[in-house]
Amino acid sequence: QYAWAKKKTKVMYLSSELFINEFIDAIQHSNLVKFRKRYRQADLLLIDDIQFLGGKERSQEEFFHTFNTLFDGHKQIVLSSDRPASEISNLEHRLVSRFEWGLTAELQPPDIETRMAILRKKAHTMQIKLGDEIFQFLASRIRSNVRRLEGALMRVASFASLSGKELTQEVVEHLLKDILQEEGRHSITIEQIQRRVAEHFDVRLADMTSKRRPASIAFPRQVAMYLARELTKASLNEIGDAFGGRDHGTVLHACKLVKRRMGEQDNIRQTISFIDSSLQR
Repeated sequence: QYAWAKKKTKVMYLSSELFINEFIDAIQHSNLVKFRKRYRQADLLLIDDIQFLGGKERSQEEFFHTFNTLFDGHKQIVLSSDRPASEISNLEHRLVSRFEWGLTAELQPPDIETRMAILRKKAHTMQIKLGDEIFQFLASRIRSNVRRLEGALMRVASFASLSGKELTQEVVEHLLKDILQEEGRHSITIEQIQRRVAEHFDVRLADMTSKRRPASIAFPRQVAMYLARELTKASLNEIGDAFGGRDHGTVLHACKLVKRRMGEQDNIRQTISFIDSSLQR
């Protein structure tokens, strides 16, 4: 919004790694004046993965003065990191202090609906054609971060383009074996889903597996089944067993019902997206 409101805003966006590399290059070629002018005259400086400054003493010194110049000039500075400033190893205290001056916002992983939208947008931009079942598979199995999700999409799309073969879930699973194994280290269990859904809807955990059928209990149970199908590797039969021995047809019906209600009712879609996000924190 800041850059949009001021049409002539000078915006600089880069990773901390690029900042460090350009700084080293400027030292080697006696070009520090140009380097400093480039960054210290920005109106808006955005630096990604600032945690990589940790342990880089001379780069930290340079960034410290760049930060001060911009701050004193009432410019905007936006930094991203995979951890709080106070937890970045070998980061000078004076930088930690400055990083904590401003607003700190925790960004949660995107929910499954957002992941689907990201994949479709990326595929459209790159003119990649994939079936909905492939998008659904990628979105449900890769939950840690957007970069990994987009990387998986690129790998799948490249294989499809070069091989000319039809993509099936089995083929995609083989292609992404290493990524899926890494994701599996942080896998969500059906029990975690049941507990989180029961807590959200204020029902007993036992109601997830009971035969009770009032709407106030049946719908939360159906939501949990839907999330179990979306967020775990469990088969329909395995999900049914975890919900009191229900058959696969009951689970499939629950998933279809929840999906339909998500399409019809924004509040239901938002509720399920919220639970999805909370499970991945």
